[in-house]
Amino acid sequence: MDEPSPTVDPLTNQFGSLNDLSHELASLQDLAMRGSWRSILDKVSGARSLDLLTKPHDHLIYLSYNVLALTKLRRFSDASNELDSLHDFNSHHYKYETYPKLYHTRSGSMVPFSLRFINAQLPFKLGNRQEGLDRFYLLLNFIRQKIKDKGIHSLQESVKIWRKREVFVLHCLIGNHLGAKEFNVCLDLIRDLINHDYLDPVLVSKLGYIQMQIGDFEGAKGSFHRVETMLNERKNDDSSALSEVEFRNLVNRNKALVFLVGKDYVSAVREYEECMERDPADVVAVNNKALCLMYLRDLSDSIKVLENSLERVPTVALNETLVVNLCSMYELAYVNHSEIKRTLSNWIARVAPDDFDASCTRV
Repeated sequence: MDEPSPTVDPLTNQFGSLNDLSHELASLQDLAMRGSWRSILDKVSGARSLDLLTKPHDHLIYLSYNVLALTKLRRFSDASNELDSLHDFNSHHYKYETYPKLYHTRSGSMVPFSLRFINAQLPFKLGNRQEGLDRFYLLLNFIRQKIKDKGIHSLQESVKIWRKREVFVLHCLIGNHLGAKEFNVCLDLIRDLINHDYLDPVLVSKLGYIQMQIGDFEGAKGSFHRVETMLNERKNDDSSALSEVEFRNLVNRNKALVFLVGKDYVSAVREYEECMERDPADVVAVNNKALCLMYLRDLSDSIKVLENSLERVPTVALNETLVVNLCSMYELAYVNHSEIKRTLSNWIARVAPDDFDASCTRV
């Protein structure tokens, strides 16, 4: 939830199970983890029609899952209409203290952070980039005010969570500006974070990627070296949720990118193989190793890398970019590529989550 009071902090409260938080929340979470978004819509509809949601926060949580499912299924207008039904996130209707008999000592907003995030994201999906940017910057200001408030009340665990949210939202903003080739804005956002001692290795790596795109090759290598130093010294702060394997793979992928720019594909392949040995589900390493092999004119092995990944870890490797690349390689390698792609498409239909975009096979 959004705004815990100094005495009772829902962000850090310990509950026995998800169902202690809301009606059958564990089953909703399980369906979301499996990508069963249509089943979530059915479950929310059933709970609403049978009046199973008895508390105000129950309605908000179920609405969050409903909006998320609609967004995943690319029903963006329906998701937007559902969100619009709330009118104002800051309304007294969504505050704990409005219902003292139900929530006793709690105060603040019960609106889940996920709703605020989806509310910022939806305009991009509906083709209104400027409104999306405005909402994301408002969300960023909202988060920073929360960090300030929690700091004043010495709620350090809560501060850590809001800082992670700040970095997450900034990654989204940087990604959007990067897609629009607004490199200076990206650099300003990242350097602002780094100057405030956010030693997040993913963020510093992203700085390196941007430096590469603007031709600052030496600057990029410096950023990647800084990430490697952070790994060696383990001085990444809590805003990084990376495990040691993820951290080491990030370093290897950064090294591989330097080799890629220098067209040393053999060395790049070696770095990606190290990643895959540690974590076979590292989709970026799998995909990029396959591309490097294709650049080395080893199309057969390139295809095998992607096919093997889909066989070993389909739930992770079933990624639209990876499938698009595999289908492109089929088109280059086989005369009967349409038949092979149809077989792949049929397999995807059986194992993919509801939100997978099957059109990426180009059958």
